[in-house]
Amino acid sequence: MSEAPRRCPGLSGSIGAEGMSTAEPGVAAFATEGLERNANASAVGLVAVIVAATDGEPRALTVQVAGQAAGRSTALPAGPLVPEHATLERGLRAWVERQTHQRLGYVEQLYTFGDRDRDGGGRGAHLLSVAYLALVRELRPAGLAEAAWRNWYRYLPWEDFREGRPEALTAIEPRLMEWVAKGSDAKLRRLREDRVGLNFGLGGAWNEERVLERYELLFEAGLIPEARGQAGAAVPDDAAVTGQPMALDHRRVLATAIGRLRGKIKYRPVVFELMPPAFTLLQLQRTVEALSGTRLHKQNFRRLVAQQGLVEETEDVTSGNAGRPARLVRFRREVLLERPAPGVRLTPTRRPI
Repeated sequence: MSEAPRRCPGLSGSIGAEGMSTAEPGVAAFATEGLERNANASAVGLVAVIVAATDGEPRALTVQVAGQAAGRSTALPAGPLVPEHATLERGLRAWVERQTHQRLGYVEQLYTFGDRDRDGGGRGAHLLSVAYLALVRELRPAGLAEAAWRNWYRYLPWEDFREGRPEALTAIEPRLMEWVAKGSDAKLRRLREDRVGLNFGLGGAWNEERVLERYELLFEAGLIPEARGQAGAAVPDDAAVTGQPMALDHRRVLATAIGRLRGKIKYRPVVFELMPPAFTLLQLQRTVEALSGTRLHKQNFRRLVAQQGLVEETEDVTSGNAGRPARLVRFRREVLLERPAPGVRLTPTRRPI
């Protein structure tokens, strides 16, 4: 017997097809504009995961939206595709920069979803959402009162191994095994057990890139707030275990972005899009650790950075700090021409278990 996975909603559909108002509405209103008026139409919109790294923490830009379920008023910036946008990316840059005051650097498309009734409202609308990952070099003020930078691990706390095994994961695993045991026959129970083991590293290696797979499995097992109302859901009340929910399916969008970025930093130097023009090697290491959710071996990390030729020293050193000044380095853009896949390989100080 094969198991039909419980459907985890696709990318957010609460995006209107109306054009931007010349009055420049706030992001909260902008993100949900026009959906009621387009219940039977096909709406096309954009969703952005805008990432910055500050003080060794990964942050995503969020907004507050009205009309959502209790505790789920936080969302990712979202906006409509309007005719004057020549391309999707130009549209993304236009409304993000206009509404949040963030000038985007690196941008890549994550995924496109177009299933019917993806917002769960029962209206049968086809809501096409194109999700993007965008990196900003410095953490600027969010721009609007309803926009704020948030540590992304508040939404996915089981993904952060930097201080050892996450407490959230310790609490989640027994519940996952209870879900495994509820399978209707031995074949189904074995299938569930294999999936849990693969995605959560039970008895094997933890793969930091499988962020989306872990989120979707938790949804299917009925262990996160987004699954409330589904048959068999048993959502713990502790947000420190389940993570803070988001509006619609935006936590799934965030999980998609984190998994993509964790994989990308290993073979493309995109981490430098988050760094200032000059930085220390320790600052670079802390940023990579923040993104990957693991602690790295200091000397191995520096050796790998040197072998890849990713940085070069400047004439400046840090000042104003106790201890020996550290040399500032900068990214060598020439490496893009010298190597086919320059990136930061991960060598954890310990194996996550």
